Amino acid sequence: MTLAPAPPRVEPRLAPPPAVLAVSGLRKRYGPGCPDCVSAGEARCERCGTVHAVRGATFEVGPGEVLGIVGESGSGKTTLLRCLRLELAPDAGAIALDDRGDLLGLTAEARRAALDDAIAMVHQDDVAAGLHPQLSAGANVAERLLAAGAREFAPVRSDAGRILSRMEVASERHDDPLLTYSGGMRQRTQLARALVRPPRLLLLDEPTTGLDPSVQATVLSLISDVLDEVEGGTVLVSHDFDVVRLLADRVLVMRGGAVIEEGLTDAVLEDPRHPYTRLLVASRLR
Repeated sequence: MTLAPAPPRVEPRLAPPPAVLAVSGLRKRYGPGCPDCVSAGEARCERCGTVHAVRGATFEVGPGEVLGIVGESGSGKTTLLRCLRLELAPDAGAIALDDRGDLLGLTAEARRAALDDAIAMVHQDDVAAGLHPQLSAGANVAERLLAAGAREFAPVRSDAGRILSRMEVASERHDDPLLTYSGGMRQRTQLARALVRPPRLLLLDEPTTGLDPSVQATVLSLISDVLDEVEGGTVLVSHDFDVVRLLADRVLVMRGGAVIEEGLTDAVLEDPRHPYTRLLVASRLR
């Protein structure tokens, strides 16, 4: 008796989880624009002076993923981050967060709600972050909880104190005015405020710039630890490749407002394909 061959086994293919953040065709310009600059696709138009700070950025960030964005000054990375934070209104494109759809299409009230509920940003300094130097660290952290609708004093104070302690701010300093804090302590307070309600999208803008090396190491260690627990997506902008290597899973390289290379962090930084990326990496090795 001849047995028929067994049918080939088809292994199930696991679909990737839905993206936390999906950015499509994002554009932001400073200036009026003209037919010449739009058709040429350059970062700056010689005719009308318009600067195209972000030119058609398209990417996704998955749950638990850290996306690094690198590029020289003026490449558009900070403008891109500010668009994601909804601080700037893009001229075109879409920013979709989870199942909320395109954030740019929401009403002003709905965008504010999304910011309070789902997006947090850590800036390079506390002035840009909007921290209140006259208030205590605990009050600055509690502000995020209050903006999200918390109203009971005891739980708010407890949650703020717990996250500050985790960020290595001594409990006896929680009620001290922020203006009495060192730069490193203020940065840790920023982290505490961003993470007291785990965001779906965490934005990090040069989070260790300007800190002493020893303080920078402490802050980086804290960021690395908490990112392992962030279930949403994270976008990191940094000029420091060591920071990007430590924290980012993937990297986008920007030049003149456009994304010119992207890939896994080690692949891009160890074996860059684009000539500009090679120059950028080489400049950091001097």
